[in-house]
Amino acid sequence: MSASTLYALAAILIWSSLALTSVQLANVPPFLLVGLALIIGGLCGLPRWRDWRVPAKTLLLGCYGLFGYHFCLFLALRFAPPLEANLINYLWPLLIVLLSPVLLPPTRLETRHWLGGLLGLAGCVLIVLSKGSLSLSGQHGLGYLLAALAALMWSSYSLLTQRVAPFPTGAIGGFCMASGLLSLLAHAALEPAYSLNASEWGWLALLGLGPMGAAFFLWDAALKRGDARAIGTLAYLTPLLSTALLALFGGGHFGWQAALALLLILSGAWLGRSRS
Repeated sequence: MSASTLYALAAILIWSSLALTSVQLANVPPFLLVGLALIIGGLCGLPRWRDWRVPAKTLLLGCYGLFGYHFCLFLALRFAPPLEANLINYLWPLLIVLLSPVLLPPTRLETRHWLGGLLGLAGCVLIVLSKGSLSLSGQHGLGYLLAALAALMWSSYSLLTQRVAPFPTGAIGGFCMASGLLSLLAHAALEPAYSLNASEWGWLALLGLGPMGAAFFLWDAALKRGDARAIGTLAYLTPLLSTALLALFGGGHFGWQAALALLLILSGAWLGRSRS
C-alpha cells in the first residue's frame, strides 16, 4: 500500500468521528466552537509556521474551505437530526466529480457521472421524505440546506486548491489559525459569552487535534503524493464510517430509510468515481 493511500485512509478514519464529536458539543455557540477547534488544529502545524506565508488568494480560499464548511456543518447538525444531516453532508465526494468540469476545465462528465449524481440526489430526497417534508420551510429544512451547503463548500474548496499556486502542506496550519481567529471575532460580535466545562474542553481537544487538525494535514499530504482521482474515491468510505459511529453511539436511529439513502449515496459515488 502506497504512502498516499495510507495518509488518505488515516484522514478518512479521523474524519469519520467529526459528526459524533461535534454532537457532544451541541451547547457551545457555533462560532466559538469552530474558532477554538480550528486554532487547536492550527497548533498541529506550528513546527512548520514558516510555511504559513502564502498569497492572500490562497489564504482566503483556505478560510472559505475550513471556516465556511465547518460552520455550516455544525449548524446543520443542530437544526436537523445528526444522522440525516451527516448523510447529506457526505455528498461532497460526489460533488467533487460533478463540479470538476465547472471548476477544472477541460474536465468532462460522462453518462455514469450523471447517473451517480441522480442516485446521490435520490438519497438526499429520501432522507428528507423520511421526515415527512420536502419543503425548506419544514421542521428540519434549514438543517438539510446547511448540510448541502457544507458539502458544496468542501467540494469546491478541494477543487479550487488546484487552481491556486502550489503551497506546502504546512500552510494548512495557517489556514486553520486564520479561520479560527475569524470565527472567534464573529463569536465576540454576534454570540453571547460562554464558558466551557471540563468535559466540553476534552471533546474540543479531540475535535481540534483530530478531525479539524491532523486530518487536514494527512489529506493534503495524500493529495500531493498520489493520484487525486484514486484518493478521492477512498473518501466514499467516510459516510459509511461516520454514519455507523453516529448510530452506534446514539446519534440517530439507523432505520431502513437511512440504510437505503446511504446505499443510494454510496452507489452514486461509486458510479461517479474518477477512473484513470
